[in-house]
Amino acid sequence: MRLPSRLLMVAIVCLGATVAAAADKITTDEAKAIAEEAYVFAYPMLENYRTMYVQAIDRQSNSYRAPFNQLHHSMALVGPQVKTSERPNNDTLYSSAWLDLHAEPMVIGVPSVKDQRYYSFQLVDLYTHNLGYIGARTTGFDKGYYLVAGPRWTGDTPARVTRVLRSEGNFVYSITRTAVQGPADVANVRAIQKQYSLVPLSKFLGRPVPRRTLIEFPAFDQKRADGVGFIGYANFLLGQVEPHPSEQALLEKFAAIGIGPHRKLEASQLSPEIRKAIEDGIAAARTKIAAHKLVVEKNGWTLTGGAFGNRERMQGKYLLRAAAAKSGLYGNDQDEAYYPSTQSDAAGAALDASKSGYVMRFGKDQLPPVKGFWSMTMYALPSQLVVANPLRRYSIGDRTTGLKYGQDGSLTLYVQTRSPGPSQETNWLPAPKGPFSLQLRMYWPKPEALAPELYAPPAVELAQ
Repeated sequence: MRLPSRLLMVAIVCLGATVAAAADKITTDEAKAIAEEAYVFAYPMLENYRTMYVQAIDRQSNSYRAPFNQLHHSMALVGPQVKTSERPNNDTLYSSAWLDLHAEPMVIGVPSVKDQRYYSFQLVDLYTHNLGYIGARTTGFDKGYYLVAGPRWTGDTPARVTRVLRSEGNFVYSITRTAVQGPADVANVRAIQKQYSLVPLSKFLGRPVPRRTLIEFPAFDQKRADGVGFIGYANFLLGQVEPHPSEQALLEKFAAIGIGPHRKLEASQLSPEIRKAIEDGIAAARTKIAAHKLVVEKNGWTLTGGAFGNRERMQGKYLLRAAAAKSGLYGNDQDEAYYPSTQSDAAGAALDASKSGYVMRFGKDQLPPVKGFWSMTMYALPSQLVVANPLRRYSIGDRTTGLKYGQDGSLTLYVQTRSPGPSQETNWLPAPKGPFSLQLRMYWPKPEALAPELYAPPAVELAQ
């Protein structure tokens, strides 16, 4: 039964007052401690919602891409023309979609990839867990249909569906990366992108469209999310997921400061003392998230591994999950892709091509161990953008045409502003006239690539 609007408003106000009264029954020390823990837990969800809001909900946003349940394709490789994305990928063309699973599952269709080209669909839930992958590593290169279902779907697996992937929440972000062999290969990848499909299950089965529930999305405001207002966003998002049994006690604890699915809390309803305690807890959480170390250092390289993964891998690692979200959302499972980076040479000095050229020497047994492919991308600092150069070469790797190896199987890369000469130019990664950073990307890495004690890229050395 639908309540009259006046009665509904009274009910909401009463509920908010009840929640505020519960918050005022705890001590300020308890409120601070709970707020700190709750903010760490909720932070990745807030960041995820911020991105979803500007990409799929707010049509006035400069970052808006497409409505829910519609694929959006990037049709060109990233180059110096891209100024809005830090450390962009120059190896693949992206496709993306925000899936709304409230009413029914969505079905992702992939074609037969006859050239066995690397591709992957990364599926991320509201918690920022990678709930599953579709692609070269996990499902192969055959044509297939993959059903992505929300927590409340109870149907049977339809015929023609290759696999069902379950989400703990009603929204899923799909990020697709399709490998490009270079500018001349872009048209081939566009043809593959056109064969990717995303349709509701009802359309896939030729059945009537189920009734949809209208969702009122709260407008995202960063200032609100950084303060006591984060509770309102958390409550909305918790209403969009199926609570995990392992987190029931945690959510019961959070309820003491008004956190829970669909609960209403206005900061003005809190006593000044409790509100201040919650704000102090948030500040402590933000400090803790910023300070959490995600990396291992070796040969001057920053090795980040295990910061992203599925529910099983990330279970209970709330601070790690939050720190990873702060460093950059939607990281791959390390089994799918691994991204070491460096800003320093073998002596520990900052990389700066205005002062010197550099070389990287990979021994035969030191080449990046991958089943997919690897690349090294150059980024200017502090912009974190790719570098314009005469070759229009923004990355170099095992797919680079004409790459020259030594007779012993070793590989030398030249990292400098000027050409090393015609005979070595195929191995040249142009650098800016100033500070820079290098990012090694290993797609579908072998197990040894993920163990710092077994593998690290060679140090970047000053050219002699």
